[in-house]
Amino acid sequence: MRIPRTGPAGPPSGAPTAVAPGDAPRPDTAALVRAARRGDRMAVQELLDLLTPYVGRLCGPIALQDGADATQEALIVIFRNIGGLRDPAALFGWVRVIAVREAVRIARAAARTVPDPLDEVPARGDPQLAADVRDVLERLSPDHRAVLVLRDLEGLDEHSVSALLGVPEPTVRTRLFRARRNFRKAWER
Repeated sequence: MRIPRTGPAGPPSGAPTAVAPGDAPRPDTAALVRAARRGDRMAVQELLDLLTPYVGRLCGPIALQDGADATQEALIVIFRNIGGLRDPAALFGWVRVIAVREAVRIARAAARTVPDPLDEVPARGDPQLAADVRDVLERLSPDHRAVLVLRDLEGLDEHSVSALLGVPEPTVRTRLFRARRNFRKAWER
């Protein structure tokens, strides 16, 4: 079973400076990055407006209730390090790496509290389940949520997920198998 999409997985679709995965980079994005590096406040604001929804879509399903905090932390890291971005045309790939890492970091910190066990998932059809997918995702570990989001929502291959998370490909496959199994088990109850 695939996790239902809640929105587009790539960068904002209507933004004139967005670079969707697989598309050729547009010069507007690179120009915005260069202007932001020079301290142009308008360019910084435009980049912030462009990146915030994208980073939020990445961080939300991984960090769950702490998604807003993870988004904010990721944006801080992004704008502190914008000068280190070697290729401004690769902005969205670079941003995705930072967003996922920050979301996993925040989710791990939040997971230090005792999570709900998987057997306490409400029964199917329960009126409380307005956000069943989110409820089930909350019961997965941050590592499992990250691999599910990147593989099933973002559509990345195992090699890309491996590179983003900094773990070997066999680890990605194992986490993905376990995450899908646990998600399915919780979903079917």
